[in-house]
Amino acid sequence: MTVYKGYMKIVKRNLGLILMYVVIFAGITVLFQQFSSADPAGSYQAESVRIAVVDEDRGSLAEGLKTYLGQFHEVTAAEHDKARLQEDLFYRNVEYIIWIPEDFFETCIVEGKALNVTKVPGSYTAFYVDQQINSFLNDARAFHAAGFTREETAEALGKLEPAQVELLDTGRASGEMSAYGFYFRYVPYLFLSVLCYVMGNVISAFRKGDLPKRMRACAVSGRRQSVEGLLAAATLGLCLWALSIAGAFFWYRDSLTERGGVVYLLLNTLLMMLVALTISYLVGLFVHGKNAVNTLNGIVNVLSLGLCFLCGVFVPLEIMSKRVKAVSQFLPVYWYEVVNEYLVEFGNVTGEAKQAVLQGLGMQLIFVAALVCVTLTVSKWKRV
Repeated sequence: MTVYKGYMKIVKRNLGLILMYVVIFAGITVLFQQFSSADPAGSYQAESVRIAVVDEDRGSLAEGLKTYLGQFHEVTAAEHDKARLQEDLFYRNVEYIIWIPEDFFETCIVEGKALNVTKVPGSYTAFYVDQQINSFLNDARAFHAAGFTREETAEALGKLEPAQVELLDTGRASGEMSAYGFYFRYVPYLFLSVLCYVMGNVISAFRKGDLPKRMRACAVSGRRQSVEGLLAAATLGLCLWALSIAGAFFWYRDSLTERGGVVYLLLNTLLMMLVALTISYLVGLFVHGKNAVNTLNGIVNVLSLGLCFLCGVFVPLEIMSKRVKAVSQFLPVYWYEVVNEYLVEFGNVTGEAKQAVLQGLGMQLIFVAALVCVTLTVSKWKRV
């Protein structure tokens, strides 16, 4: 086991680097989880906007509009002072200004004209308020068209209640990402960074100087050398995989056992480890020479960060464009993230979700086989 011991000796020299990336991984996971838990259902809640209302009508319908908007936003009365209002808008003391004309009913309901408003340019909350005002005015016009008087229209609008929306929780997550979702999302970054750096250093070390010639001339056969090298790589990969799984169960044991699908999660991370291991071995074959360390740093940064940004590790898949996803489908990390999202959302997968999970696992296995073939071809080419 001389070759195996040589591999592991170089791995021990890189323990500091391994621990550094484990700490970075844990820090990123905790950081993003804290940001998400601060407002876990923020994506499903209405945003409150600071609205200033200049009411020159002071009628019942104008009061009805202010009451209606007050259900959702922070509505305050303001004087007709353009300079003061522009200053408040500039300093974001208010985000939306409504100018209600003196003949509000005749102008906006009977004649159908729009209200005069001033808002922060490009603000998405402004579009939200626009829709609510248009909804109020359209309802008022409908009541007026049905023969309601001004007072009857205001009274009828006051009785309307906001629609109640109930989220359908198909994955039993209540619209929230499971506690361990962020942890497993960032696992590829840990595997790619650690394995590519460490295995790159190990393989490049065995290709320095006359060492390859001496190894070919030694009594240990080339086949046994390859087997011991693969055994050392598998040892490193399995240790890193076991460390990541142990961390997941240490932090999220209750969530993992309650949600189910643990076997698929373990298999998904194991395949991702194999993908990272084959990539790292391939990277090591291209790193040699005096500037091996700098070359390795550049290759690993491009690979790890590039794959993580393109495949849904740092940027969730649901907000990525179709063009980026079309490219990402040709990368193994994409299929890991697809499987991870299904498992985080549904837990115990069945039916079509189970088929999608098995498809993602199968695609990763195909990538592993393809990368092994490429690695063997490059390795043979390098020896010639």
